[in-house]
Amino acid sequence: MDNRQEARNGVVTSYKNVPTRTVSAGGVEFAYRELGPKTGVPLVLVTHLAAVLDNWDPRVVDGLATKHHVIAFDNRGVGASTGTTPKTIQAMAADALTFIHALGLTQVDLLGFSMGGMIAQVMVQSEPQLFRKLILAGTGPAGGEGIKNVTKLSHFDTVRALLTFQDPKQFLFFTRTPNGRRAGKEFLARLKERTTGRDKPITLKSYFSQLDAIHTWGLERPHDLSAIHQPVLVANGETDRMVPTPNSLDLARRLPDSDLVIYPDAGHGGIFQFHAQFVAKALDFLQR
Repeated sequence: MDNRQEARNGVVTSYKNVPTRTVSAGGVEFAYRELGPKTGVPLVLVTHLAAVLDNWDPRVVDGLATKHHVIAFDNRGVGASTGTTPKTIQAMAADALTFIHALGLTQVDLLGFSMGGMIAQVMVQSEPQLFRKLILAGTGPAGGEGIKNVTKLSHFDTVRALLTFQDPKQFLFFTRTPNGRRAGKEFLARLKERTTGRDKPITLKSYFSQLDAIHTWGLERPHDLSAIHQPVLVANGETDRMVPTPNSLDLARRLPDSDLVIYPDAGHGGIFQFHAQFVAKALDFLQR
């Protein structure tokens, strides 16, 4: 479908071409992109450490937007959004709620990936009435296994990437098997498909604030996840180094209404490596 066809139908279905908009709330100009049919319950995407709008896999976003009104956004102090990035997951969750209310939305579904999944857990516990369903990918609960090591691992793989002229995500998100290496290269190529109107990269200051927030989350006492009554789809790769896969099993076990999917020979970016299977699973889960 070309841009004219999309515009004529009034439904933008390509993340590569969707314009970036802004909305003001709580002293912040939030940058966001939305696409897909403007019917039903919107799906809000909450993103990972160091990510801006351009870090969402277009195959995942476009696939979800075939059936859903999908909204991706930069949280406070990230990318094109103004303000200062907070140093706690709880403050990031409060900002994300401010953004959702600024759009006038009264019920949404959430997809939280990695750090975004931590933020999503707090959002749902803070305002349960706002959320219908929840997808938690490549993430873990407060106090979860190995989460406090994310800073150390991120620094190590960033240095490793610099020394080998690669993107750190090749190491952080994917396995070192032939399948993992290939999937990483394909994913990184897809992130470059948007050539105009790209987002601003995250600043080092914001990145370090996010690392502080994740570290603190990893040291927190476990939350009572039995209070989350929404249906939850938990997804990950079987060998996640960033947020170790046992955290996904722990989440699925502790959430009262959960579905678990683990992708083989995949790491932290399992939902991007297996994007076709993940989109099919997510659409089925959201439409059930």
